[in-house]
Amino acid sequence: MSAKIFARDAVRTLPEFERDALLVAQVLRERGVGPGDRVTLKAGNSAAWVASLLALMHIGASVVLVDQQEHLEETRRIILRTGTKLVLCDEDAPLDDEQEAIHVYELLVAAAGRVPTEERLSFDAWRERPDGLIMWTSGSTGSPKGVVKSGGKFLKNLERNADQVGHREDDVLLPLLPFAHQYGLSMVLIAWIRQCSLVIAPYRRLDHSLLMAAQSGATVIDATPASYRSMLNLVTRKPSLRPALADARMFCVGAAPLDTPLVDQYIQEFGMPLLDSYGSTELGNIAFATLDNPVACGQVMDGIRLRVVDDEGRDVAAGQAGELEVDTPDGMEGQLAEDGSLVPTPAGWQRTGDLGYLDAVGNLYVLGRKYAVHRMGYTLYPELIERSVAAKGCSARIVALPDERRGAQLVFFVEDGEGLGVAHWRDRLREMLAAYERPDRVLVLDRFPLNRNGKPDKRQLERLAAE
Repeated sequence: MSAKIFARDAVRTLPEFERDALLVAQVLRERGVGPGDRVTLKAGNSAAWVASLLALMHIGASVVLVDQQEHLEETRRIILRTGTKLVLCDEDAPLDDEQEAIHVYELLVAAAGRVPTEERLSFDAWRERPDGLIMWTSGSTGSPKGVVKSGGKFLKNLERNADQVGHREDDVLLPLLPFAHQYGLSMVLIAWIRQCSLVIAPYRRLDHSLLMAAQSGATVIDATPASYRSMLNLVTRKPSLRPALADARMFCVGAAPLDTPLVDQYIQEFGMPLLDSYGSTELGNIAFATLDNPVACGQVMDGIRLRVVDDEGRDVAAGQAGELEVDTPDGMEGQLAEDGSLVPTPAGWQRTGDLGYLDAVGNLYVLGRKYAVHRMGYTLYPELIERSVAAKGCSARIVALPDERRGAQLVFFVEDGEGLGVAHWRDRLREMLAAYERPDRVLVLDRFPLNRNGKPDKRQLERLAAE
């Protein structure tokens, strides 16, 4: 069966979609876009978004990806900083009234009825671009940073990814993720690299997405832990949606820490684990659990090195936690300076700021960010405490507030859809934790607020804690 692109209101075979992208490239060239020009793409997931991306890559342009929901001021700063020649957008992307932009749907309209002058898409020119891709970190630990990536290195990283995970030509990929970020973009381009089918689903409406999954025969689902938790609740309430998950052959997960109880629920319900992964915008995709090795974040991909070091930079033994450092040929070229130039990243080992360990056979366990809190004479890592209580059935996020006497106050946010209340969780946490780890305050939420990447929004939690 020929691979297809499944959108909400249309289905195209891959050859038909390639033709669409070639025609969009013709329109963009007529608008003055050429090799090396920087073009900002700020739109939501759609067939027009994918066609525009492939067209820009075919031309050899530098693609500046901006989240559809990015604020006006930050968008303006990005456009000025990158020296963008053209902005492509959709109706839901906030832009200044004075900002000239072309609607991605307008490109499809202008391309309709034309005859392509080329037979196949080629990314050869884009592969040679040292700034083929400019992306932005989520800003969860500070202001967003412009990450400059080589087109060729980015595609090579995805080939390693597809080889390790085992994506096939007969797969139907369903990424329930924003395409403007590392994880979602990876899945869009892996579908093209493997020439398999891609479902462009409304990932914020998981009920609609699961219907599309069932109708298209989705075989590989990629989503955040929060989405997998919501999907499990959905199929419990609406058993008619269950086949969308029951018929998949792989559940892949990333972008945020994965709790063991959630994995156990999927094994119990569907006989398959959630396959965790590790990577970053700056360094690319690093490690993946697979069907053959569904352990933690699995093995580091061929061609990439990872080590675990102590505070003095010395390698630690297997099973011992420390900071993760990565040496990868697929990492970023550098960061974008304020004037739009490249600040190169030195070659060699890169610090990640993440805590984790390798087991005796090289499987990677990621424990969280390396943020130390000094409290009551102890050095604590809040994300390690979060992992500890998650294994005991409490989904929590911790915000540390300064305290002159203790060194820090710990505010625990507990995600609880059952309405068990503050007193219940305070008592449970006292049982789970040592005295110096226990919360000063417990706040219960129905659901954690999420940022645009689907990760718990720490900035919003910090604001709530301060209030």
